[in-house]
Amino acid sequence: MSDLIPIGQRAKEASVALSKMMQGEKNRILTECANALMDMQTDILEANARDVAAAREKGVKDSLIDRLLLTPERLKAMADGLLEITALQDPIGEVLSMKVRPNGLTIGQKVVPFGVVGIIYESRPNVTADAFGLCFKTGNAVILRGGSDAIHSNCAIVKALRNALRKNGCTPDAVQLIEDTSREIVVEFMRMNRYIDVLIPRGGAGLIKTVVENSTVPVIETGTGNCHIYVDEFADFPMALSIIENAKTQRLGVCNACESLVVHEKISREFLPLLMERLLAKGVEVRADERACRISSACVPATEEDYATEYLDRILSLKIVDSIDEAIAHINYYNTKHSEAIITKSYENALKFLNEIDAAAVYVNASTRFTDGYEFGFGAEIGISTQKLHARGPMGLKALTTTKYIILGNGQIRE
Repeated sequence: MSDLIPIGQRAKEASVALSKMMQGEKNRILTECANALMDMQTDILEANARDVAAAREKGVKDSLIDRLLLTPERLKAMADGLLEITALQDPIGEVLSMKVRPNGLTIGQKVVPFGVVGIIYESRPNVTADAFGLCFKTGNAVILRGGSDAIHSNCAIVKALRNALRKNGCTPDAVQLIEDTSREIVVEFMRMNRYIDVLIPRGGAGLIKTVVENSTVPVIETGTGNCHIYVDEFADFPMALSIIENAKTQRLGVCNACESLVVHEKISREFLPLLMERLLAKGVEVRADERACRISSACVPATEEDYATEYLDRILSLKIVDSIDEAIAHINYYNTKHSEAIITKSYENALKFLNEIDAAAVYVNASTRFTDGYEFGFGAEIGISTQKLHARGPMGLKALTTTKYIILGNGQIRE
């Protein structure tokens, strides 16, 4: 028998118990789990230091090491994230509607957990705690399979969570970590449709593509972020420069960072020198089209591949366009349906951009960095869905639920 089968069986059993828990009990245990993370701070940070050292030895770039790194402040943020989840309204058990049919049947929909959620992710130890907290609050058991680069961190975090669950009379199998980091085990995990109700991949394009193409478990696709900012002909320059700098450089290795710029031709000669001065000061390389390179010699000629690339680095692409229609067409062709923004003082152009851009989150005059469960008021997030079925955008508690119909009768039979 595969090593994963017992994990799946235990998760299935745990999900039954979790589905019966009341909100108060779940909140109490989540609070104890948050305390456990802080109580085990030394162990967790020491484990993370081993992962970071190994990544540096492999030559992993700084932006990706930043995703892996835990600090006392980041660990506290993880614990605070669990506490914030306790303050959110539990959706489980909510009855969405009740209607009486002509035959006297009362028919409604009730919110219920998925059951068992599987998550495959890379390089982000904070996902371990966030995923557990959201799944636990919604009555789901969770099976985690993190990347090999964060294995020591994930083991330490899950150990703290399981200890807290056990001490508080809850099954520790509410959260389980697959410690085998081989590719073979991932393939097997993706085929566990007998035990797992939904699978959520979080990571790079390669991981997501593999899961979507090979899983027999229903998948919620969380996408990579080739996020664009379009600087319209009616843009406020200081606002545009500030937003671009924030969206690109505030944190490089995140999916909501700006990777591509689109600039209207009418303002390009005046705006690009200011933009290049701002970005070069931050060490950002701009890979641009021929027109932009003629305006600024600091630009590097772009290839077709550049326009479709999520760099997660101090690089971005730039395209000059002649109209907002061309900007929208360019963005919709190359984007990953994540987050897109327009900088403009034109109400008409803002509305057109909002209506015609195909993405999970569309911004007017704001940084794409806000596409985040915490910033949207969801507490933590399970991921950012770029697909259109079931959930789209940052996924909080409701995205981890489904519904069932409940029908109340008094003896009706169908004739």
